[in-house]
Amino acid sequence: MTLTSLLAPYRPTRKGLLLSLAMVAVLVALPLIAADSYTLHFLWKVLFWALAAAAWNIAGGYAGQFSLGHAAFFGLGAYGSTLLYMHFGLSPWIGMFIGAGAAVAFATLIGALTLRLQGPFFALASIAFAEVLRIAIVNWRSFTGGAEGLSLPFDPSFANMMFSDRLWYVYIMMAALLVVLLITYVLERSWIGYALAAMRENEEAAEALGVDTVRAKLFSIGLSAFLSAIAGTLYANYILLIEPSTVLSIGFSVEIALIAIIGGMGTPLGPVLGAVLIVPLSEYLRAEFAGSLQGLYLLVYGALLIVMVIVLPQGLMSAIRAPRATARRLRGAFGGSTRRRPIREESRHA
Repeated sequence: MTLTSLLAPYRPTRKGLLLSLAMVAVLVALPLIAADSYTLHFLWKVLFWALAAAAWNIAGGYAGQFSLGHAAFFGLGAYGSTLLYMHFGLSPWIGMFIGAGAAVAFATLIGALTLRLQGPFFALASIAFAEVLRIAIVNWRSFTGGAEGLSLPFDPSFANMMFSDRLWYVYIMMAALLVVLLITYVLERSWIGYALAAMRENEEAAEALGVDTVRAKLFSIGLSAFLSAIAGTLYANYILLIEPSTVLSIGFSVEIALIAIIGGMGTPLGPVLGAVLIVPLSEYLRAEFAGSLQGLYLLVYGALLIVMVIVLPQGLMSAIRAPRATARRLRGAFGGSTRRRPIREESRHA
């Protein structure tokens, strides 16, 4: 048995490619239809969370490195480009890649120290590293602004990655998301993609088939950190305010993981579908219950995650790829079919 035959079910399908092209067409057309500022802001949020979840998906979904500390890489990108811009006048377009390089270095350190950890142990270690970084930034007040964070002066220009029209921000975020999805598709169809999937399913078997799991882990966490840092820079130059309690919080890491899980881990479009579902739901719950029942959206998130794990353990993408199997699973989960298979009668002869 070869690695390619073992992972044949993970190959991209023609249906997935057509769905991707349709989603790209919709994404490009939506900002042109949207006229008001709030709609553009809402589109930007959907694209942003899809980008952050897609970056997480490379390590958490394809490689099985379930990280809950990705806020560290995101924060390094946000703080890196912002500090270089405010203290040294460096354009965010350049600072973005320097911050991403710092995130890769930090991810490589984490990967080297946690090579033997898997599952919940790796998740806890990632949280610990992210908290160490957050505490360091909070206490370095003279340079990072401490707990108060940093506020970027608004000076609209392409070089400063700041624009008066939100349409620019939407298309820049869309372009970044499409690049990440393209990287994911190429990765999925390559040898390293098969190696990551094999390592995710069974690390010992992958090693027996010749997969260098050490390099695979470092590659996946490094690429995921690089893309997460890019998302951090785009976030900082849109919001114009970064705080440790926001960009380095465990809540951020959990939310991007939740979006990828609900959409479908280990699939290119899973994070996009998750963002399309979660962001509108979050906006509605926060607007409806912000005054009376604060934190209700977290309860709804938890309930939604439980239902998804029970009904659609492979995420929303599994329902698109296998609708009949999903319908049978739904009927079984909600008691729609109670008919049992007949028990085969045992032979009376010894």
